Amino acid sequence: MTERKPIGMPFESWIDKQIREAEERGEFDDLPGKGKPLPGLDKHLDEMWWIKQKIESEGLSMPLPPTLALRKEAEQALREARGARTEAEVRRVLDEVNHKIREAIRKGLPGPPLNLMPFDIDAVVAEWRDEQ
Repeated sequence: MTERKPIGMPFESWIDKQIREAEERGEFDDLPGKGKPLPGLDKHLDEMWWIKQKIESEGLSMPLPPTLALRKEAEQALREARGARTEAEVRRVLDEVNHKIREAIRKGLPGPPLNLMPFDIDAVVAEWRDEQ
């Protein structure tokens, strides 16, 4: 255990002294990652960064509520449609996800609000054509 801070000595000076003495004793020499850059310094961290990091480091996963899973699937379907090779493929991908969205709206799914409407397939096809 470290000694108590002497009266009249500023905390910063006392802390600096404790760190310097520990370094001199070699107490920081065997720390993991010593001499390496901190991982993730180049990434933007959101407010839940530490939870995401813990889940990843522990190899955990949590199933999404059905409404959020469908939102994620819809985003993926839109990306897939925009990268499709043919117009028929664009329409097929969006038809499939639109069917799921309509079913979810009709039946209701547990979880946060869906906040999702079926895609306007003709509008997406028009965008797709412009990109080709």
